[in-house]
Amino acid sequence: MAKVVARPDLTIWEQIYFVEIVKGLIATGKHAVRSLVDPGNFPTKAYPEVPAEVPRDYRSRHRLMKRPDGTPRCVACYMCSTACPARCINIIAEEAPDKHIEKRPARFEIDLLLCVFCGYCVEACPCDAIRMDTKIAVLAADNRKSFVIDKGGLLDWNPADYPAGDTRSQEAPGGLRNAEALAAFTSGEHH
Repeated sequence: MAKVVARPDLTIWEQIYFVEIVKGLIATGKHAVRSLVDPGNFPTKAYPEVPAEVPRDYRSRHRLMKRPDGTPRCVACYMCSTACPARCINIIAEEAPDKHIEKRPARFEIDLLLCVFCGYCVEACPCDAIRMDTKIAVLAADNRKSFVIDKGGLLDWNPADYPAGDTRSQEAPGGLRNAEALAAFTSGEHH
């Protein structure tokens, strides 16, 4: 059964909204005067010249993690594309030459125009192959094809951009721990 809510009776001044309009103009005037008198208090940033600081845990553009030899960690299990609510991840698998790995992605694409940046792909990945910590939060291009990131674009990142405590990133080529990780990888201990 619906509950009936009684509406309050409005005075004539409240019915024509004159008092409320004046209150709104006064509040806007106060903010305008405060901004003109003290411009240091003005809440704007010189954005294109000074980029905004993005926190490390902010869900930004995706990247594929690399093995110590530079190949993607992805084993083409399709868990990320299955978990994706926007269906923006497309993977085509192929057989891997390494006997310890059954398959690898021949093609891995993410359509950023469809992506809702929910992070389900990162959570679903069983081998930590995809992350969303590049700190690239502003995406701009002049055509739609530029928003489809392929495997090469997802692997294009530098371990120097990530903290030394991120051991998985530092095991990639160019990272601080790549030499010992590559030795363990080639010896067969890493698999």
